[in-house]
Amino acid sequence: MSFLRRRTPATPAGPDFDVLAMDPGDWPGNLVAGLLPAQDGSCQGVFLQYDLFGGRGPAMIIGNLPAGSPARELADKQVPFEVAQLLLALENDEDVEVVDVEDMPVMQGDNLLIVRRLKLSEGRISCVQFDRSDNVLVTIAAWDRPITDDLYALLKPLPAAMFQQG
Repeated sequence: MSFLRRRTPATPAGPDFDVLAMDPGDWPGNLVAGLLPAQDGSCQGVFLQYDLFGGRGPAMIIGNLPAGSPARELADKQVPFEVAQLLLALENDEDVEVVDVEDMPVMQGDNLLIVRRLKLSEGRISCVQFDRSDNVLVTIAAWDRPITDDLYALLKPLPAAMFQQG
């Protein structure tokens, strides 16, 4: 029966790392948070889906993947997990791949980030990635709007406790 599905054996309680994203309390639109579970029940990543279009669908996904997360292991030209999630949420089944990567220095407060701008075969998607000092990979994927340097000023650490299930 299609409506009966096996539940995953372990649902992660939450990440053991801080999540860098835009504060949901400052966000006027719809927001969805998701956890990536591993077989052992640990959290292998967090992603936040922001609806910038007032209920007409998500426009941005910000992901935080710690070292060792399987979602970080990509084949050549494969899009990041967050881009795949954005396409899925938009019900866009187009095949998209990475066509070029460019490193750019960007200031976030007093920190210098080396941001990787991914150019994708779907021009309406903007995607950037950077590594945090705690070895968490942050990926931002946006639909139909450029990712500008002022976005980095809006990013702040959200405590792991915010994502605890219980």
